[in-house]
Amino acid sequence: MTKRTIRDLLGDHPFFADLDPEYLDLIAGCGQNVVFAADTPIAREGEPADFFYVLREGRVALDVHEPARGPIVVATLSPGDVLGWSWLFAPYRWRFDVRALEPVRAVALDGVCLRGKCDADPRLGYDLVHRFAGIMVARLESTRLQLLNVYGWPA
Repeated sequence: MTKRTIRDLLGDHPFFADLDPEYLDLIAGCGQNVVFAADTPIAREGEPADFFYVLREGRVALDVHEPARGPIVVATLSPGDVLGWSWLFAPYRWRFDVRALEPVRAVALDGVCLRGKCDADPRLGYDLVHRFAGIMVARLESTRLQLLNVYGWPA
């Protein structure tokens, strides 16, 4: 069995489809493999958002805390998804609590490392912002539909 590099893993991920190979090399240089056990916190709202994660195996829940009800799951992410965009936008703090629902394997990408590379090459920065904007729009639309369903309003 051939050992797969971070670059190989990122190159197979849909988020990085059609990315300039030079940029894939730069991004891979900021990555490391990580594993989280089931029910492990990955991030806490308000903490520094130093990483984002490319999910390879397992599912994670994004929660908001409602004082009267406790944690409310607002999204569940699966393999092929990307977790976290707060590393890209000041003040670089997590906006949700994130926990592994089952064992998770991911590539963690260092946000400080990547912001430096984006500052040095604005074309890379634009490409990443463009890709993350697509994720943000899709998640906002999903949340809107979820709210409509919860409150029984017509779409």
